[in-house]
Amino acid sequence: MARLVMLDRDGVLNVDRPRSVRHPDELEMIDGAAAAVARLNRAGLRVALVSNQAVVGRGEIDRAMLDAIQARLRDALAAAGARLDAEFLCTDTEGPRRKPAPGMLLEALARFAADPTATPMIGDALSDLQAAKEAGCARVLVLTGKGALAASHLPPDLQPVAIHADLARAVDALLGGPAR
Repeated sequence: MARLVMLDRDGVLNVDRPRSVRHPDELEMIDGAAAAVARLNRAGLRVALVSNQAVVGRGEIDRAMLDAIQARLRDALAAAGARLDAEFLCTDTEGPRRKPAPGMLLEALARFAADPTATPMIGDALSDLQAAKEAGCARVLVLTGKGALAASHLPPDLQPVAIHADLARAVDALLGGPAR
């Protein structure tokens, strides 16, 4: 059984933009995020991206542009010695795959035969935490992106939620301390 960590994209790995990332040139990594993914990789954990990308479903960009944005993300990660083991992207505007529904998370868990109770979902939005709860996963909130707002009104039914300043601090907690 693989050890798995699931990550949201916007607001966790890269800066969340008010109108979404619509072009590769708009993808700006959050400080320390790529290095944090590299630490997960070196620790032997699988890393799966699970991200709503309704900007495609709404017709604001096409799938080719989303693919180009994802390629830029992979390049930014690779520059830090990091990689994603899988990418689950929901381009629908609604449905069972779109967070807060757990569809993408369940797909990732099945793909890696991962135990949900040992698999954290790291996100910056209530929808990430809701999907994690429905999938039976540990919930981790980062305060980047929409995280500070989400932390200010966490529903009791989503608890327990681990809260960290950013992905680097969340990875510190998962791996038992900062990088040496």
